[in-house]
Amino acid sequence: MLKRLLLALASASLLLINGAHAAAGPYTNLVLLTENFPPYNMAKNGKNFAQDENINGIAVDIVREMFKRADITYSLTLRFPWERIYKLTLEKPGYGVFVMARLPDREKLFKWVGPIGPDDWIMLAKADSKITLETLNDARKYKIGAYKGDAIAETLAKQGLKPVVVLRDQDNARKLVNGQIDLWATGDPAGRYLARQDGVTGLKTVLRFHSAELYLALNKNVSDDAVAKLQAALDQMRKDGVVDEIMARYL
Repeated sequence: MLKRLLLALASASLLLINGAHAAAGPYTNLVLLTENFPPYNMAKNGKNFAQDENINGIAVDIVREMFKRADITYSLTLRFPWERIYKLTLEKPGYGVFVMARLPDREKLFKWVGPIGPDDWIMLAKADSKITLETLNDARKYKIGAYKGDAIAETLAKQGLKPVVVLRDQDNARKLVNGQIDLWATGDPAGRYLARQDGVTGLKTVLRFHSAELYLALNKNVSDDAVAKLQAALDQMRKDGVVDEIMARYL
């Protein structure tokens, strides 16, 4: 009888331990997902799959430091397509995805840490350009370069601005410098990063016509305590100037 009681107590203890680990798992060892989205997230080999140290970028460096300060463990995978990693984070406890725009229809689907950085739409001009713009409508008289199939190009076309599109957005940096276009409609900081990769610096922003902020989105199962620790770490990094330092490495 005593033996059976001891076995029962041991089994109950094991269940409690396993239950505790299961409850803690989703937010003490998070599974983080991301995609190729320069300069925020990038596979070092340029492909659509990479893990852990084979991934870099502004957001990746910020997230790594944030988790280090919050003392929360994680794994990191870059994969394709976006729809897949979005769905995994939405459905799987302990998952997170970055960087994601915090839109009204997504607000209650995830827990959020951020902002990590901006995702604005801008008009860039050469450093010595005399162009000044107050509104998007003011850009109608200029030749505008954009990226084929991109939301920015499609938005401009819908508004009748008739952008000149290219297959690679970085080609617009050289076209701008060479005078083939007057303005470059691109993302910020993506445009500045692509220009720098092509050896073009000193471009200036003459109009910012759309603004959004990008976040780390976490599955609703992740504990509020973990979210609070991550947010506090990010807020302190911003105060310490660490976020600006990381941005400066890439831009």
